[in-house]
Amino acid sequence: MSSSSHVLLVGSNSVQSLVSSSLISQLESLLDSHRLEDAFNLADAQRKKLEGSLEVDEDETEELHYMYQRIGFQYFAETLFEDAGNNFFNGHLDPRVLVSYYPELRGNLFSETDQIDLFAGVADRMPKDASVDDIIASNLVRNYSPHLAPNTRSAPSTNELRRILEERASEMLETFLKKERRRRIALDLDDEEERRAEATLRDKGKGRQQPHTIREIMDTVLAKLYARQEKTSDLYDLLLSSNSVVLSEVEDVFKSTGQYNAICIMYQKGGEVNDEKLLEIWSKVVEGEWVDPDIPEPLLQMVSLLTQKRDKALTQRWAIWLTKRDPEAGIKLLTTLRDPTTSGKRRNRDKSSLEDDMAMMQQLGEANPAAASQYLEYILFQKRTNSKELHSKFAQACVDEVLQVLSQDDAIVKLWKAKASSYATSSMPKSQKSPQSHPNSSSYLAHFSSTTPDSPSKRARLRLILFLAGSQLYDPAAVKSKIEDAGRGKSLALESAILEGKLGNHKSALTILGCEMKDALSAEAYCSLGGQVVPTKVAASTAESVGLRDWVEVLFPGQNNKGSSKSSFAHPRVVDDTTKSQLLKLLLEVYLADGSSVSKERAANLLNSQGTNLDVLTVISIVPPDWPLPSLSSFLTRSFRRITHHKREGELTKNIAAGQNLEVKDLTYEPIREAGALLEEELQLEADSETGEYDEKKAAISAEIFEIVPSNGATPDLHNSLLFSEKGPTSSEGGVNPDDASGDLR
Repeated sequence: MSSSSHVLLVGSNSVQSLVSSSLISQLESLLDSHRLEDAFNLADAQRKKLEGSLEVDEDETEELHYMYQRIGFQYFAETLFEDAGNNFFNGHLDPRVLVSYYPELRGNLFSETDQIDLFAGVADRMPKDASVDDIIASNLVRNYSPHLAPNTRSAPSTNELRRILEERASEMLETFLKKERRRRIALDLDDEEERRAEATLRDKGKGRQQPHTIREIMDTVLAKLYARQEKTSDLYDLLLSSNSVVLSEVEDVFKSTGQYNAICIMYQKGGEVNDEKLLEIWSKVVEGEWVDPDIPEPLLQMVSLLTQKRDKALTQRWAIWLTKRDPEAGIKLLTTLRDPTTSGKRRNRDKSSLEDDMAMMQQLGEANPAAASQYLEYILFQKRTNSKELHSKFAQACVDEVLQVLSQDDAIVKLWKAKASSYATSSMPKSQKSPQSHPNSSSYLAHFSSTTPDSPSKRARLRLILFLAGSQLYDPAAVKSKIEDAGRGKSLALESAILEGKLGNHKSALTILGCEMKDALSAEAYCSLGGQVVPTKVAASTAESVGLRDWVEVLFPGQNNKGSSKSSFAHPRVVDDTTKSQLLKLLLEVYLADGSSVSKERAANLLNSQGTNLDVLTVISIVPPDWPLPSLSSFLTRSFRRITHHKREGELTKNIAAGQNLEVKDLTYEPIREAGALLEEELQLEADSETGEYDEKKAAISAEIFEIVPSNGATPDLHNSLLFSEKGPTSSEGGVNPDDASGDLR
């Protein structure tokens, strides 16, 4: 630095000048004599002088910065950290220089090869110690050794002093960085630095890695300081504002200091690449491995993130984990997930899709069997898969659930038995005076559904009944075997009847319904529906009571529900009259074979209600001889009346047809007479003179056809001739032919 001369002495051989000392030389002299306060006053006076001038001299400004930095490092070397920080800030010291003395905070933010602009005089007089801890240790040795025993590192007093000095060093760094950060934001120095960095990269090549900016270094070190000092509110203010914190540098620090919410904030601001890490943090908080009260409801945040992202692989993985803690949330995620490649379209039910469903089922089964059952229900009733294997799995799961309920709670067993007993009692005929009245107005299923208090066990059984009755794809033999092996055939009588019907064992099914359960309505419905125990309307009302409306739409497609779609694995049963008659005959035989008075009255009621579908001869052949005639009188009366009706109807039809034939003959007589007729002479069958046998070929050749031609020359057209039948039509109703009806019942 140059100084101005105020006095000049001109001699004959020389020119002498009186030059005053420069500020730099004065500063160095004061610092060498350890007059730190005078040095600071000198620099402060120069600062006030520059602030009072109208024009800014860059050389004088740099001179002032040099002075403050020299003073700051002198204070820093003597562990006067607060004064050092103030001088560093006034001297506009590059934050990287100060951060370099804090290796634990510096991390990998910059390396030794990174270049920093620094005054040469400052660089030469900076402390040579590698860290601020070494500076503190050197001062303690210089000031207290050998006065403290055994040494300055292990003496309790110096340990406490070292701790205090380290805290002050950290506070000084924090204060300096906060002030420098505000100054750089106010002067837009970060934008200018980024432009210079981009220009440097263009000059040196794009392959060069761009070093961290000063703003990134300051924000990252501040975040580390806040985390270590447990200044959580300051840390959140920094992270939630516009910042340049380097995530890779603070991850481990936040985890080691328990600032899990802070790292979650960083992950959320980092974008999708951090979704997996963010979910890992939340999951550990949910499991209790990590504790942070500042993370509100981490489970709900996980569900919200997965729902928003709709990443198939990510959702499937974490939904399985969620089923262990919140099965409903996990299943909801899986059931609402859609493949992005088929958005807006119905997914193909191909082999790969089925394999994916099976794999997901296996994983859910290992995590939570109940969740696996819920997901299987979604596959069946939402995706409408027609896999027999999955249907069988769901049937087995429903049976296992009901059997588990029965094995764990004897009160449920007693309740269900009481329900069956009360229904059987109430369904018995009230009197013999009204044999045509039905003994009960509801089926056992409707009775059970309406009178049993709502409970998980009730819903489990109704689910089992509806699925067994509606699905056509499961293996009924396997389900029947499971129920029988558990010894619950009596407790689950209705389910057993459904399975017998699925297996084609109609007699066993009707025996259970009509004789064991005393459910005449279901028995007759079984015959009318061709082996279906639960009618669609009963199934709909039952499903409605337990919130399973979707099941009816899928399992019982005959029910007309608004917005329902056709099921892919349940088809409405078409029952012909022959099948219905055969099943009614079988039910009658079951009643008669039982032999009880109740069954006999059931048989009589059956004849009265379903007589039109039963053949008279068949009924008479199977009715025992000791049956009282009044039991058959109503059936026979109706049958005879029906036969007589068919006979009279046939006679009327025959007479009407005869009259119509006569009318046609009268109308066509004149046209046929005018058209003439074709006459053929009878051929004389002559035997061969040589063989004595008749030759059909020769006879055909020698046959002569004589034709009578009308007088008008017209050729008669035999194709226009009408053939009339005197025989009247036959009636198909009831299998009775009026021509064969003679009035006598054979």
